[in-house]
Amino acid sequence: MLILLGPPGAGKGTQAQRLMAQHGLIQLSTGDMLRAAVKDGSDVGRRAKAIMEAGQLVPDEIVTSLIADRLDKEAHAPGFIFDGYPRTQAQAESLDELLAERGLALDQVIELTVDEQALVERISGRFTCARCNEGYHDRFKLPKAAGVCDICGSTEFKRRPDDNAETVRARLAEYRAKTAPILPYYEAKGLVARVDGMAEIAAVSQAIEAILARDAVAG
Repeated sequence: MLILLGPPGAGKGTQAQRLMAQHGLIQLSTGDMLRAAVKDGSDVGRRAKAIMEAGQLVPDEIVTSLIADRLDKEAHAPGFIFDGYPRTQAQAESLDELLAERGLALDQVIELTVDEQALVERISGRFTCARCNEGYHDRFKLPKAAGVCDICGSTEFKRRPDDNAETVRARLAEYRAKTAPILPYYEAKGLVARVDGMAEIAAVSQAIEAILARDAVAG
């Protein structure tokens, strides 16, 4: 049972996918669940849409409800990776309660640390193919042929509405104010380890695996 912490764009989703492939865990990404709710046009989705596009955090009751529902639906899973949750101490306390009710407990909390200015540049420059969702970046990964997707040949691309410098800075400020302060809560439990989230993806994965291996030996 693992929590990945870090501001938006730190690479939590990417690392969660790698951990799923390596360990067979289930990723619980509140971001993905919220975006799915927005796409479905549900009541929760409509409420969340304006909040997300403004770069603010979705209210605790919405997020906690989504998490509880997924824990019950995936009760057979060997374990979970919490990606983007909890974001506040209230959510952290709610998660403790949700897990205890199901006879579960956290094993590790890993924070992906970042350089904020570099992160703004990383996020605000990214875009994807509208057909196959291959990811690109204005500076770091342009298509080999200008305007043509390397994978499927599509000439249509899209950007998430919240992937702009102003919104990213608002989300970083929100993270500093509301999420970073929960780290002492987990440090008091001896669960926190930190990894450089600005390193290459493979290097970040190796660092996380080393932490998990150390934790397994200690356990």
